[in-house]
Amino acid sequence: MSRTRRRATILGAAAASVVAGVALLPNWSAGAAVVDDPTVDAQTKATFQKLADAVFTDRTDALVEGAHGRGGKPLTGGFSGDVKVSASTARTEDAALSTLGRRKDQLAKAGEKYSRANTTVTLNATRVTGRTAKAAVTETTTLTYAQARGGAPRTTGFQARHELTFKADQQGTWQLTDVEDTDQGGLAVNTLSKPVSVKATTADDTMPDAPRAATTRNPVAVPKTGTAYDYKAMAAYAEKYWNVYNKDYPDYNGHADGGDCTNFVSQSLKAGGWKHVPGYVYDYTKWFGNADIQSDSFVGVNEWSWFAQNSKRTTSLANVYQLEVGDVLQMDFDRDGSKDHTMIVTAKSGGVPYVTYHSNNTFRRSVASLVASYPNAAYYAYRT
Repeated sequence: MSRTRRRATILGAAAASVVAGVALLPNWSAGAAVVDDPTVDAQTKATFQKLADAVFTDRTDALVEGAHGRGGKPLTGGFSGDVKVSASTARTEDAALSTLGRRKDQLAKAGEKYSRANTTVTLNATRVTGRTAKAAVTETTTLTYAQARGGAPRTTGFQARHELTFKADQQGTWQLTDVEDTDQGGLAVNTLSKPVSVKATTADDTMPDAPRAATTRNPVAVPKTGTAYDYKAMAAYAEKYWNVYNKDYPDYNGHADGGDCTNFVSQSLKAGGWKHVPGYVYDYTKWFGNADIQSDSFVGVNEWSWFAQNSKRTTSLANVYQLEVGDVLQMDFDRDGSKDHTMIVTAKSGGVPYVTYHSNNTFRRSVASLVASYPNAAYYAYRT
């Protein structure tokens, strides 16, 4: 659906919602005692979802070349009546769009531009307590790379989970008062929250320390040699399960100890030929994972790095742009020596690797985008 048509649809739905909420809270409007768990009807829930869709569409559009030159107000500006954006939230969203506009300029300087986008929001659950409603939603966004040529990826995509808070006044008018990212990773390209750092893991002198990789463009190429592993199978697995989790493994998304990123990369490596090394789960020299049990090195960011180096299954690359399909990239957001995030390369074109990862679920994000978005992070590149 085109953005113009979509905007008309959302604004039309918003206008229709004005008459929908008259009977939402009859007891509240009449001054009766507040019900602990009032019912929010299906039409109101649908309007919550439409407003959430407008919020994240506006944010994503801020990253698209020329998107805000089409005329008209932001989609959120069309909501009024019985479901609307509070004045403070409107100011917050205006600031968010300005921040993302600056990010768009940073990405453009790194050669990363998007020509169009599509965002949809699914309402997962609504929890109502008194005059407050909490709406849990999942945002799914696809961005089209501008001027993609040859075998370069045409699109990148991500999923992100959010919680929106709505509060109702005595007249039964619901106002959006807060938007919060709830994913553990915080690595969506349009996110405004800081990525979550993993708590430092206790190490000893026997644990190998990977060298940092440079992030300068156009380094000397380091082609892959040998056929020990099936790198296409690794990439195919990652791209199959980037947003649909494999039930043969546990899902660690949302866990405070690092999320699902390394678990997902380990599954991809296993699909390409990495074999189990069974043993004690806390022994970083062992590596194994299935539906019932996983070694720390299978699911932990730092533990995976220790195993990968100690086992000689990987070697370190001097530059992130030397990564090829099937290689692994890690990040340390705050440079405290504890690695925070693991990704696998599933495509490469024009000297730029594209990574796929969990937490946030992300498909073919360019390394250029990561470096531009997180210029102060430390990067670690592994040849598998």
